[in-house]
Amino acid sequence: MGHNGEVSDTPAPPATTAVPAADPAEELCCPPVLGSTLDPAQATELAGLLKALADPVRLRLVSIIATSPDGEVCACDLPEVLDRSQPTVSHHLTQLTRAGIIEREQRGKWAWFRIRPERMASLRRALGD
Repeated sequence: MGHNGEVSDTPAPPATTAVPAADPAEELCCPPVLGSTLDPAQATELAGLLKALADPVRLRLVSIIATSPDGEVCACDLPEVLDRSQPTVSHHLTQLTRAGIIEREQRGKWAWFRIRPERMASLRRALGD
């Protein structure tokens, strides 16, 4: 199915990731913040993840992607939804991808994004879920 809901006869090309992301097998390093003392490396890693989320546009992106009916969103649809320019949306998606919060899949001209649930679960555990 195309980005606008039209059915395409052309098969999607193989997926490629253009932005380096956190290793999918790698979990967040940190024990619960309220349950033990973080060492400097753990605090740095957790702060980087929280920094990626500490932006209203990025929080909206996570929310939009997480609640999409298909579990993924085409980047082509996001500038209009967010009322932001394509370069701005792209910048925020890159930050979330680098932090390992979302993953990117290239399908032809368009990039599709989905939440990495294991990374979000690790964040919840670190914050004392």
